[in-house]
Amino acid sequence: MFNLPYISLYIHIPWCIKKCGYCDFYSYVSKEKIPEEKYIDHVLKDFEIDVLKVNNRKINTIFIGGGTPSLLKISSIKKLLLGIKKRFIITDNVEITIEANPKILEYQNFIYYKNIGINRLSLGIQTFNSYLLKKIERTYNKQEAISAILEAKKNYSNFNLDLMYGLPDQTLADSLLDLNIAIQYNPSHISWYQFTVEPNTIFYAKNISLPNEHLIFQMFIEGEKLLKKSGYKKYEISSYSKNHYQCKHNLNYWNFGDYIGIGCSAHGKITQKNGKIIRTIKHKNVNHFLNGHYLHSINIVSEKEKIIEYFMNLARLYKPVLKKHFSKMTNIHINMIEQNIQIAKKEGFIIDHVNYWYITKKGKLFLNILLEIFLH
Repeated sequence: MFNLPYISLYIHIPWCIKKCGYCDFYSYVSKEKIPEEKYIDHVLKDFEIDVLKVNNRKINTIFIGGGTPSLLKISSIKKLLLGIKKRFIITDNVEITIEANPKILEYQNFIYYKNIGINRLSLGIQTFNSYLLKKIERTYNKQEAISAILEAKKNYSNFNLDLMYGLPDQTLADSLLDLNIAIQYNPSHISWYQFTVEPNTIFYAKNISLPNEHLIFQMFIEGEKLLKKSGYKKYEISSYSKNHYQCKHNLNYWNFGDYIGIGCSAHGKITQKNGKIIRTIKHKNVNHFLNGHYLHSINIVSEKEKIIEYFMNLARLYKPVLKKHFSKMTNIHINMIEQNIQIAKKEGFIIDHVNYWYITKKGKLFLNILLEIFLH
């Protein structure tokens, strides 16, 4: 029988106070009272259906994302977690993360999150510059961001700060100051990633001006030096952590693990006993979801898609790609891709060792070209 991989659970909460101009995640701006109790009931029913597909595996990580999950009442989040535990077995050392924004009404709940079993916080700071926060349409200021971090430190040893560089009007000094401020509060994890303007966003329609590529590259290089000097190890393209504080949930994604996705627009990847992988996408429309129509689509991942998706995920990590891991996670023998590997090796994208492949800096830089090699 095929060895089934670890499985995680992602729960999507689709509401926000305000839709940021750069955000392309699926979310609703709530103009009325959020129907949270009804939504939680349906999320748990959605979960019951997906549980039938996972062959009694234990859940190793849970991530409550959005949207803005911290908008929900503590009682709703407690009901959600208790409902999950009643319906499924989770591991004793499960990592449970919730995303939160630094607004007073939200960060006052951090102690209650801990009491109901949430053991990791992810704070969407983005920048400590109040002018830039306003520029990117965030709903808080520098002082609120710092107050939220102080509240997180009171209750959690494991918390992440999200920061961005390459913001509109941001200077090199601005970006490094953000990192210095974050580092002084000693978070266990920092997600530091480039600000981008995606299609189908308000900022894209407005053609927002960003710093030039040379300046963005300077921010990246100098920021990485600062993070390394401060004891943060880079383990993924935009993730830096202290020892033993890597995000287990995201690592499962990038290691091509399985995950159940429940709630509006959530995506799932579930491997079956025969090695086939199915992908699920839930309905985006919250009214459809609240009427019991959860599943939007389900499909079986082809052999070619498995290979592409595997390398696309593993290329994010700064570690060797074990050949036995590839076979274990895809149920495909490495001989099937030997010719592709040799082409990638010739191009300088991959180093081929006896037991593993290593994706070079060139391979990461030209990842799309590397992935195209596996299309043939």
